[in-house]
Amino acid sequence: MDQRLFLPILLMSLRCLAQDTTVPKSYTLDASAFYGSIILHNPDISHLITEHPTGFILAYNRKTFGAEAWEQGYNFPDYGASFVFQEMRNKTLGQNYGLYAHYNFYFFKRYVQLRIGQGVAFTTNPYDRDNNFRNNAYGSSFLSSTYLMLNLHRENLYKGLGLKAGISLVHYSNANVRAPNTSTNTLAFNLGLIYNLMASEPEYLIREKQKITEPVRYNLTFRTGINESDVIGSGQHPFFIFSANADKRLGNKSAIQVGADVFFSNFLKELIRFESIAFPEKQVAANTDYKRVGLFVGHELFINKISITAQLGYYIYYPYDFEGKVYNRMGLKRYFGKKWFGEISLKSHAAAAEALEFGIGIRL
Repeated sequence: MDQRLFLPILLMSLRCLAQDTTVPKSYTLDASAFYGSIILHNPDISHLITEHPTGFILAYNRKTFGAEAWEQGYNFPDYGASFVFQEMRNKTLGQNYGLYAHYNFYFFKRYVQLRIGQGVAFTTNPYDRDNNFRNNAYGSSFLSSTYLMLNLHRENLYKGLGLKAGISLVHYSNANVRAPNTSTNTLAFNLGLIYNLMASEPEYLIREKQKITEPVRYNLTFRTGINESDVIGSGQHPFFIFSANADKRLGNKSAIQVGADVFFSNFLKELIRFESIAFPEKQVAANTDYKRVGLFVGHELFINKISITAQLGYYIYYPYDFEGKVYNRMGLKRYFGKKWFGEISLKSHAAAAEALEFGIGIRL
């Protein structure tokens, strides 16, 4: 499954958040420079942390004013697209160019802005067995990337210009689509300018709050993709996951989930065979079952037709020991109508990513 599919799906989701035409549209542009450090989250990347990375973030934002009911519930956020350039300041890592879809959420009378961006990045110098074997962070040219910005944010200080300043976190990983995949996280300070494209803005539309109530709903999800074990050169293999869960809405924004997963992870077949031959001291039998079954609890946060899911699971059928019995999943859903949804999710064991999953499901 090509990670280049990841960004178009996200951008499609944002385009579908169409506003009511009775409320005027308002847009801003912002540009920030940043300077920071790569966090040593894994000792295996210590040789890649040599200097302080630098870069810039460009963003195009569309404001919301309450044309749809969900906007008021999230304090009238912005949504848009952004571009991140990062000079890693290490010749082994090279440079990264990322394109993202994002939301901006506001707090403390809109003086504080939290941006959450998800997209795809291109790295100029990925791992190569012959020419760049020291890069154990990025095993492929295209990476899944997430960035967060927490900023003091003031608009229209002078003739449409404003200022923002704060901290940013930029994460790059290929989610074990190809080994190696140690990944990097950059924590940085940023400073930038904001420009309002509209001379004036409409008033916020305040609605009477209406609470959503639903009975227990049942979900069936099929997920798939490709991944590789941490053994470099072991090959990419498809995986298939069948999931079922029940969920209960707690209000307009949240639902809790309880469910089960059945995993058919073919990369484990190759890993089991490899360890049975290469590491006899581990006493792994070549015919060990590669399948796993897990139970999970989760939470779903609804933002219009998009939702963010977080799940914590435990394997109840676990014949081969791979990264421990506890697993977690973070996902982004896009609903099409009242029942069908598409999903992109990252399955991990704590901070160790196992797979980038592409899914389709139905909520009954």
